[in-house]
Amino acid sequence: MFGLTEEQISEFGMTFGVGAFMLFMLFIIGEIAWKSKAGKTGTIVLFFVLSFGMLGFLTKTILEKFWRM
Repeated sequence: MFGLTEEQISEFGMTFGVGAFMLFMLFIIGEIAWKSKAGKTGTIVLFFVLSFGMLGFLTKTILEKFWRM
């Protein structure tokens, strides 16, 4: 498709597609904190706990980039 291989399309999706999805998830977490009137501490806890999986995915991606060098 568009002169790209399957590997290039999947690499694009795993970087930009998942990255955009993560930003959207951060927006949703902020919306939850705002609607529940969580306060500063509650908002920090929500972002920390709900974003912990995203941190693991980002760490995995960065480590894979370093190991390929």
